[in-house]
Amino acid sequence: MTLWLTRIVPDTRSREARRDLNDPIGTHRRIMSLFPSEAGPDPRARFGVLFRTEDTPTGPHLLVQSTHEPDTSRLPDDYGTTLTRPLDTLIDAIRPGLTIRYRCAASPVRKPGATTRALYNLPPVVPLTGTAADEWWLRQADNSGIKPLTHHSHPLDAIRGQRRPTDAPSQNIRHARTQFDGTAAIIDTDLLRKAVLNGIGRGKAYGCGLLSIAPARQTP
Repeated sequence: MTLWLTRIVPDTRSREARRDLNDPIGTHRRIMSLFPSEAGPDPRARFGVLFRTEDTPTGPHLLVQSTHEPDTSRLPDDYGTTLTRPLDTLIDAIRPGLTIRYRCAASPVRKPGATTRALYNLPPVVPLTGTAADEWWLRQADNSGIKPLTHHSHPLDAIRGQRRPTDAPSQNIRHARTQFDGTAAIIDTDLLRKAVLNGIGRGKAYGCGLLSIAPARQTP
């Protein structure tokens, strides 16, 4: 199975590109339009689609990872530029002891027990920030087969939107986000490949959870 990485550089002169960049649900729909329709109840999972919006000196870029090569010709003509490449060489190079750089914009949360939720009237999941978010990430890293050597985190704007399922009431979407960057040593190659393929944490349909890795001499 080939893993693909697509970089989309939206042209901010495009009305549709601007609209998508300001609407995480719209971005999700736009990205999923690049893959075959009628793919079952969860096409995002079927095609292994994960994405992240990256702020760069030249403007926002979209990174899209998938197990099916997207058809970028389905984007509007003025939407922007795209580049798709396979990640086989990178995945094949994963080995124990290799030092890598990592980046992940994730939605760290804690799930309180039923008794605690009732006692303090807490929601089903509690967003984590600061030290609590860092501790969450270190647990995720351990479960992903890597040992962080350096670590930096900073909060990102929360993802907000309104999802309108067919024949169901609208649902408010909100995912607090933190970006984690650093270097790490690979401990378990199978766990790392699984984390790269499946992503980490919640909100994967809305730009959270994509784990980018690269040899330490490169930028993820």
